Amino acid sequence: MLLTTFLAGCGKEPLYQQQSYVFGTLVEVTIYGEKDERARQLTGQVLADFDRLNAELHAWKPSTLSRMNETFARAPDRAATPPGMAPMLQDSARLSEQSGGLFNPAIGNLIRLWGFQNDEFKPLQPDPAEIARLVKANPKMSDIVFEGGDYYSKNPAVRLDLGGYAKGYALDAAADYLRAQGVKNALVNIGGNIIALGRHGDRPWQVGIRHPRKSDAIATLELNDGEAVGTSGDYQRYFELGGKRYCHIIDPRTGYPAQGVQAVTVLIPKGRNAGVLSDVASKPPFITGKNGWREAARKMGVEEAMLIDDKGEVYLTAAMKKRISFLDTGLKLHESP
Repeated sequence: MLLTTFLAGCGKEPLYQQQSYVFGTLVEVTIYGEKDERARQLTGQVLADFDRLNAELHAWKPSTLSRMNETFARAPDRAATPPGMAPMLQDSARLSEQSGGLFNPAIGNLIRLWGFQNDEFKPLQPDPAEIARLVKANPKMSDIVFEGGDYYSKNPAVRLDLGGYAKGYALDAAADYLRAQGVKNALVNIGGNIIALGRHGDRPWQVGIRHPRKSDAIATLELNDGEAVGTSGDYQRYFELGGKRYCHIIDPRTGYPAQGVQAVTVLIPKGRNAGVLSDVASKPPFITGKNGWREAARKMGVEEAMLIDDKGEVYLTAAMKKRISFLDTGLKLHESP
């Protein structure tokens, strides 16, 4: 999670903040330069939209997505496409292909097998044969077909989990709404995925990047208008078994949780889908690890990225090094072009 910091100034600022808990994580909306009553109304609408989206996209409770998964499991049965779902899933498929399949929302059966489709995570070791079976089934986003107002899957092993996409999608929707309402300056944070509008008064928005093994920040970043930043880590959704940490980010190639990485942070420039990319683009570098992270980030079009390996060493691009300010001066840094 990224921690929003340095928001409080001397005296009273025209700053409104509200927190909630959506998408299984802490959500914070900050609006600068609006009267409290209007900021409260706008924030209330943003949080209501988040609740609605979470209800539609929940992976294991009754939802639009879970009903679609029931249809996928009966492949090649088809059903009427729910409103708004086709563009979202087609975009997910495009990004999955761009990542070389490392970002793959179709592996929900593997995520469920490892116990990560629950509110609490218990140590467990799935049957290796079942893991191998699900990997061999090779569910992928391109198995999903939209045709004549209907949808179906060519592969019954497809089970969608949009946990690596939905938060970013919600960020973009919130930013679009706030801009449409005339809001010039705001910061929206969904569990470590953050998008900025405008500025915090006379300075850029500043956020802190959480240390993956401590309770404070490891570094800070200044965000310009429209930029988004996201971190994937092994410290929020995980369990430990036999002295080994297993996190919720599953490598689709092996069926096992990715190892060797504590966190990956990506900084996304202003663009139509900056929020989505802040969510999606951190996953492939996390899965490939320190030997393949740079190429994985490059495939996603990301030039500002940072990886912290399991020893606490930091790998970052030259572009990210120019933007980030480390609070921990004892870090071992490895810079890449």
